[in-house]
Amino acid sequence: MPKMKSVSSAKKRFTLTATGKIKRKHAFKRHILTKKTTKQKRSLTHSTTVDQANLNAVRKMLVM
Repeated sequence: MPKMKSVSSAKKRFTLTATGKIKRKHAFKRHILTKKTTKQKRSLTHSTTVDQANLNAVRKMLVM
């Protein structure tokens, strides 16, 4: 049986925390930043965890 490979894009976008949660970055922080408020841009800077609804899908992509 062939090896299970993880999705390359998922490897670059998600990291595991020590407690087993999956960390991600916020979207909408790449371009078209002039029309966004400073407060909005600042809040998008911080990383967060993957939501419970998407957790199984992300775990499958990372082959855990």
